[in-house]
Amino acid sequence: MGEQTQVFQTFKRVVVKVGTSSVNYPNGKPNLFQIECLVRQLVDLYNQGKEVLLVTSGAVGAGAGKLGLKGRPKTIPEKQAAAAVGQGVLMHIYEKIFAEYGVAVGQVLLTREDFSDRRRFLNARNALCTLFRFGVIPVINENDTVAVDEIKLGDNDNLSALVAGLVDAEILFLLSDVEGLYTADPRKDPAARLIEDVYEITPEIEELAGEAGSTMGTGGMTTKLQAARVAMHSGVVTVIAAAEKKDVLRRVIAGERDRTVFWPLENKLENKKQWIAYSSTVHGKIFVDKGAARALSGQGKSLLPSGVTGVEGVFELGNTVSIIGPDGQELARGLASYSSSEIEKIKGAQSKDIARLLGHKYYDEVVHRNNMVMNL
Repeated sequence: MGEQTQVFQTFKRVVVKVGTSSVNYPNGKPNLFQIECLVRQLVDLYNQGKEVLLVTSGAVGAGAGKLGLKGRPKTIPEKQAAAAVGQGVLMHIYEKIFAEYGVAVGQVLLTREDFSDRRRFLNARNALCTLFRFGVIPVINENDTVAVDEIKLGDNDNLSALVAGLVDAEILFLLSDVEGLYTADPRKDPAARLIEDVYEITPEIEELAGEAGSTMGTGGMTTKLQAARVAMHSGVVTVIAAAEKKDVLRRVIAGERDRTVFWPLENKLENKKQWIAYSSTVHGKIFVDKGAARALSGQGKSLLPSGVTGVEGVFELGNTVSIIGPDGQELARGLASYSSSEIEKIKGAQSKDIARLLGHKYYDEVVHRNNMVMNL
């Protein structure tokens, strides 16, 4: 435990995600006491010289309360309207309380497109790192005012994991209404035991995840496990802990064990491969034969046109594609070296024949190994 505590205390860049039920009352009104407690802890970390980033839920809930809606809005337009009202309400509260401690905050609203487009991804990274340089704490939420189903990240657990990878954070706190991952639902089973450390998310671990808890929130333990998986592959330590516990961040960093820690995998994905695996939008599929599947999975090879059996979807050079094995399962994701129409013309051919078939040749490979991530 001592070694783990020392590791926690050396972390310089911290992402903290707080759920709707932790910043709003059930009726949607902001819980000022809970928000003030959270801000004080973040300022404590900030004053220790750490770079702190807050991912906050609660805008839709706060807006729904302000608009007099009962429960979480059901339709996209209602949710957008609630978010438009609630984001201003929530940000005003954060700005006011942080200012009392002499700390400036900056609001950043993100959608899936900000992660799926490589240029926007890097722009977001640069903007956040510049805020750190100016001593500002970024306050991030999904841009629910303009988000629709196609571009929604879906919940702020996954958003926070993507952000942690985006800024190369060392630790991600998922603060919730539960202390961590249990062997059973503690609300129903008094014998449920808290799992303190997770080194791999196995099917057995996934089965322990229940449904979303609060009426206003979208996330449950399932989304937290999804977020933890992303973070683990990005080299980020992930902690699930109870938001309501007094000084929970300080207690966890000091070594208290009323939490679940997901420890990162040894082979961290490099930044570009994190983006391919978790942030980019898949534009199409490339189907491969048994020989190519073996070469990709067992030998660490690139995908050559000779192993391609088919193409699905319309995509351009540089788009992310899913590579499908002969059993119909996804083997990998990668950046296509040719467009879908070009691959259709060269599938099954040798690399030396690409120029003859297309009239030009960019690469020997359909997807280069350096631009590929095997199925995680």
